[in-house]
Amino acid sequence: MKVKMITLGCKVNQYESEAMLEALLQGGFQEAGPQEEADVVVVNSCTVTATSDQKVRQTLRRAKRENPGAVAVLTGCMPQAFPEEAAALLDADIVLGNARRADLLPRVLEYLSSKQRVVDIAPHENGEKFEKLAVSAFHGRTRAFLKIEDGCDRFCSYCIIPYARGRVRSKSLEDLRAEVAQLGAAGYQEVVLTGINLPAYGKDIGLHLCDAVEAACEAPGIRRVRLGSLEPEQLTPPVIARMARQEKLCPQFHLSLQSGCDETLRRMNRHYTTGEYRQIVRDLRQAFPGCAITTDIMVGFAGETQEEFEASLAFAQEMAFAKVHVFAYSRRPGTRAYTMADQVENRVKEERSRRMIAVTKATQQAFLQAQVGQVEEVLFEQQKARGLWEGYTPNYTHVLLPSGEDLGGRVFPVRLVEVQGESVVATLVTDT
Repeated sequence: MKVKMITLGCKVNQYESEAMLEALLQGGFQEAGPQEEADVVVVNSCTVTATSDQKVRQTLRRAKRENPGAVAVLTGCMPQAFPEEAAALLDADIVLGNARRADLLPRVLEYLSSKQRVVDIAPHENGEKFEKLAVSAFHGRTRAFLKIEDGCDRFCSYCIIPYARGRVRSKSLEDLRAEVAQLGAAGYQEVVLTGINLPAYGKDIGLHLCDAVEAACEAPGIRRVRLGSLEPEQLTPPVIARMARQEKLCPQFHLSLQSGCDETLRRMNRHYTTGEYRQIVRDLRQAFPGCAITTDIMVGFAGETQEEFEASLAFAQEMAFAKVHVFAYSRRPGTRAYTMADQVENRVKEERSRRMIAVTKATQQAFLQAQVGQVEEVLFEQQKARGLWEGYTPNYTHVLLPSGEDLGGRVFPVRLVEVQGESVVATLVTDT
């Protein structure tokens, strides 16, 4: 029987989808091709915004339409955070949460045998351990993602994720080392460490994120170790200094900002000030010369005044980010911010989004222009067009290289010669 996995949301979800797919393949299923109908379709959901939930419903309906007669499975964050709403989605034959991914294969087999709808969403529990998952290959990818942390204890006022993911729990170093070594042996040259609150890694088992970084960097075959999204305040000077000693660690740091205004940050229940964030960025740039600092910025959060927005805009410009994901605040039922006073009108959010995007696009262009003339090693991933390959430098500059050779999954030194949109065109460096 053929199975198809549809993943919505973050890199953690991507990792978990690969783990679930691997379990199904080991259970006797085969992966359906891109244009092939499947017998089982699994939708691994995201619920970070109300819009995410709408996308889940649309994706589920489309999966049933494109795969008539298939068993439809809904799993992931949406059913975990909103079990009643998920159970009401009758397009899903099987509804599972985040807590028991190991149940996916037996539940699918159970449904195929009985044809009885399954709804099983186990609640997260205090003290639960990190779920043992392992992925030996990432289908169609040259970089491997490795989930090392789950859960969040921060409870930002706009965020539903602690309810969908539970409390912080961490992968053991023993399991981490074994999985990274397996990925290196399988030919992956770069591994991306991911988590729901990645810098919280180890707080439940007496370790630190630096321990995970060092363990990953020790793996033979792995040339690069990259970090996923980071909460900034945990990057103290000793932590930065310790990470800077790892030559394999990529100099790219996605520091979640959300707002460049202290008043807004307080209402968001973020755990740093703009002054602290500024110092962390300075420390990173000193320890990792030429590093890329990327971020997320939310506009139109509840109560955001024009003055607060202007402060956030000025701070984003000052930080000179290499890349920014700008998004408008979306009210999320179940969070404290949902009932906050002074919600911002959509037309104001749209205008603020346009202005923030314009400023951050300019800082991105300045960052890219600063790369021109440098020689960097690029891990090439795939052909963007016939004879045009794309890949990334260690600081995650997107590179385009014309070549008739197959460069997929290989690392080459290149000279960055010209900015083209959000990419830099390069030429191969030869030993002549």
